[in-house]
Amino acid sequence: MTDKPDLLIERPEPGLLLLRLNRPERRNALATPLLSALADALAAAVDDPDVRAVIITGDTKVFAAGADIRELAASGPDDPPHGPRQVAWDTIRHFPKPLIAAVEGWCLGAGCELLMCCDLSVAGTGAQFGQPESSLGIIPGAGGTATLTRLVGRTLAMRMVLTGESITAERALAAGLVGELVPAGQALDRALDLARLIAGRAPLALAAAKASVRATFDLHHGEHLRDERRYFLALLGTEDKREGVTAFLEKRKPQWQGR
Repeated sequence: MTDKPDLLIERPEPGLLLLRLNRPERRNALATPLLSALADALAAAVDDPDVRAVIITGDTKVFAAGADIRELAASGPDDPPHGPRQVAWDTIRHFPKPLIAAVEGWCLGAGCELLMCCDLSVAGTGAQFGQPESSLGIIPGAGGTATLTRLVGRTLAMRMVLTGESITAERALAAGLVGELVPAGQALDRALDLARLIAGRAPLALAAAKASVRATFDLHHGEHLRDERRYFLALLGTEDKREGVTAFLEKRKPQWQGR
C-alpha cells in the first residue's frame, strides 16, 4: 500500500487548478516536503496554458495549522538561510498567475503566511487566523511580521505576533487579511466561482495586473506609476488586446490566446 500524498492536485474544470493540503492527521502542518510539493505544482503551472487560476485549500476543519513542530525541533541556528524551505516560499510568492486561498477552520503560523502569499481569499465564518510562534520561543519566519504588518497595520500585527492569540474571520475581514466571508463550509465553492470569473479574463493582462499590484510593497509611488504604464503599453501590442477590443465591438465573448 502506498502512502497517501500530502498534496492533492485536481483539475475541477478547464482553466482551474485546485491544490488541497492533505495532512489531516497533522492538521495540514506545512512540513518542508509538503511546502516543496506545493511549490513544485505551482512551478509546473507557470508554463501550462490550461491553468488560468489556482486555488489552495485544506479541509473543512483546518487550512493549515502552522509548520511541522517535529521538523522545527530538529532545526537550529546553523540551518542554511536559503535552504529548500525558503526556495519553496520564494516560488509560491512569485507565482505569476492568480492564486486564491479557500480557508476553513484554523489558519495559523505558516498557514497564515501561506494565505498571505495568495492574491484573493475566501474564508468560512468559523475560520481563525493567528501567528502563535512566540509560544514556541520563536517568531514568524515567512512573512508573519513583514507581510502581516503591511496588510493589517502595526497595531493588530503587534497584537497577533506578541500575544499569539488568533483572530476571528470577521476581524480578519475587517483588517484586510482576508477578502471575503461566506457561511462555514462554503469557502471552496465561492473560491471556485472567483476562479471561473478570473479564468475568463485575458491571461497576459492578469499576469501584468498581479505583478503591478504586488509591486506596491516594493516601489516608490512614482516608480510604480512608471512601471504600471510600461505594463499597459506592452499589453497594447498583444493579440489578446486586439481580440478583446474586437470582441467588445462585435458583442461576443473573447477567445484569449495568451499572446
